[in-house]
Amino acid sequence: MKRIALSLSLLGWACLAGWPAAHAGPVAERVRSTGVLRVCIWPAYYGVTYRHPRTRELKGIDIDLSAELAKDLGARIEYVDSSFPTLVADLTSQRCEVAMSAIAVTPQRQQVLSFTRPYLHSDVYAITTKNNAVVAQWSDIDRPGVRVGVQQGTLTGPLMTAQLQHAMVVPVDAPATREQELISGRVDVFMTNYFYSRQLLDNANWAKLLVPSRPIRVIPYAYAVRPGDGDWLGKMNDFVARIKRDGRLKAAAEKNGLSQVIEP
Repeated sequence: MKRIALSLSLLGWACLAGWPAAHAGPVAERVRSTGVLRVCIWPAYYGVTYRHPRTRELKGIDIDLSAELAKDLGARIEYVDSSFPTLVADLTSQRCEVAMSAIAVTPQRQQVLSFTRPYLHSDVYAITTKNNAVVAQWSDIDRPGVRVGVQQGTLTGPLMTAQLQHAMVVPVDAPATREQELISGRVDVFMTNYFYSRQLLDNANWAKLLVPSRPIRVIPYAYAVRPGDGDWLGKMNDFVARIKRDGRLKAAAEKNGLSQVIEP
């Protein structure tokens, strides 16, 4: 009877922690056996996964939600610095179990990665300076001689290349930042999403937000995992469903100024 009671106790712990008693996929089994959840983030993502340059503290909606995921799984979290250009390689080489950094779901990425159901969305926005003599409103952007900065490896690069007929698209690659390029005058405006723009406007008194007169392309954002492990993708989808249902997504969005862009 003691042996049966112990078995039932272990089964109850496994279910409570989010793990099935058997048939776990390789990623779930690795996390369960090591007790560590490795999460890929882009640490320059304002409002989402941002590391403060002085304090080194991580803040943002996906820092809060990744901590919730680790708690649900009964695991210790380890953050792995990644970037949008290296995202696919970092996941497929198993540097991390999941990328939680508001990943835009695009057809190109869907060919090589698996995505959860979306939890955020955003259109394209522009940031310029308040005293910019070249670009003062959205209609000033697509003109000859205007230089439009885009973050290398993000969706805005190919999107702006397809959209703009007269302006020049200028990719910005690390260690340079779009803000540095804008302030220095090397670009006249840079394109971004709602998440990045909100946090930047909260912290930069020189920044001016330009909103398109009509939607450019509203993009869903989700978490990404390596393809081929349906069990792990299912667990991540279950997590997204839970945080929508129990209010954790709403609370994290409110805390980080992103309430307007959460997916229902």
